[in-house]
Amino acid sequence: MTQFDYTGTPYPVRNDIVAANRLAWDRIAGPGNWWSGAERIAIAEEVRRANSCRLCAERKAGQAPAGTHAEHDHTGRLPPPAVEAIHRIATDPAHLRRDWYEGLLGDGFTDAHYVEIVGIAVTVVCIDAFHRALNLPLEPLPPARPGAPSGYRPATAILSDQAWVPMIGKAASLGTPEADLYPGAHTGNVITAMSLAPDMVRLLNDTHTAHYVDFATAGMAGPAPGWSLSRPQIELIATRVSILNQCHY
Repeated sequence: MTQFDYTGTPYPVRNDIVAANRLAWDRIAGPGNWWSGAERIAIAEEVRRANSCRLCAERKAGQAPAGTHAEHDHTGRLPPPAVEAIHRIATDPAHLRRDWYEGLLGDGFTDAHYVEIVGIAVTVVCIDAFHRALNLPLEPLPPARPGAPSGYRPATAILSDQAWVPMIGKAASLGTPEADLYPGAHTGNVITAMSLAPDMVRLLNDTHTAHYVDFATAGMAGPAPGWSLSRPQIELIATRVSILNQCHY
């Protein structure tokens, strides 16, 4: 079966979106900087499982997390800090706190493990939301590829008061293996925030190109080439969705 086959869907799907989705699945299935391919697929599975997790539902309802279901409904394939991070990011991002994040660290779970989880979660949520918007079934996750994570940590990543995790600014990336993370004149803060896991930034850059409005078309009053909506119309929808998702950004 061909991945992301949108033949016969009620709305036409652009070829660049199909290609971006297939590339995302291919990259998630392989080893990353800090998680193996099998672990990355397990992370993607947990992102989806979080939607029906009893503990997550209790938290969103304002009930104490130490209630009847004090443990997440999970597959048992990932360490507890990873499970907690995934479920919180996927279901309750409005209440992420620095002390919560710092409490996850230790026993082999590092800031870089956390950043890679964020990148995988963002990718899966984006593609799954696209499918739900078209009333399509979720794409099955791909089989994991073998191999060990690289363990690569950028030497120029530093911790500042701008974020919870070390980051690489565009100027600091010049002349380093991370120079390709910033291909354009403008860069979103989310890309810089993910730079501790460079391979995830590369994945997000490719996904962003297909699913999001780029900076080049940001000021256009009418639809960009290949787009049906104008920028003001897109911003109106995006603002409404952000409010519904309690997104403070």
